[in-house]
Amino acid sequence: MRGLPFALLLFILVPIIEIWLMIDIGSVIGAGWTVLAIISTAIIGASLVRYQGIGVYSRLNQTAARGEIPAMEMIEGLTLLISGVLLLTPGFITDALGFLLLIPPLRRWFALNMLKRFFIVPGTPGKPGQGPHDHDKSIEITTIEGEYRRINK
Repeated sequence: MRGLPFALLLFILVPIIEIWLMIDIGSVIGAGWTVLAIISTAIIGASLVRYQGIGVYSRLNQTAARGEIPAMEMIEGLTLLISGVLLLTPGFITDALGFLLLIPPLRRWFALNMLKRFFIVPGTPGKPGQGPHDHDKSIEITTIEGEYRRINK
């Protein structure tokens, strides 16, 4: 519930800022050029997302064929999906964010940070039970060693 007000604020503020920016840019370059810019960024962005998506899908198949879990490729695919949605959304700020996510090093950085935030990534500090939602650090995982035997009755 903590992220809900922030998401609601973004849901309200981003369209207002986008509309204001489109009106402001339209008053300088004209309404026709503004609409053309918005449509062309959507077309160019969609083709770039498709092209890069094919590459990510190919790497996903190669990773799976080696018997590894293609977690990074899956998160990159999700990032490309987010990029595509941002690029198809009318506006200049969303287009800029969408194009930023199309840059492979930035997309991998974003994907790696998502993996670190939501999963335990090998080679990074952290123990099971210390994920992003575990705020109570007083709880420790304890392994109790012992022997047992089954008694049939």
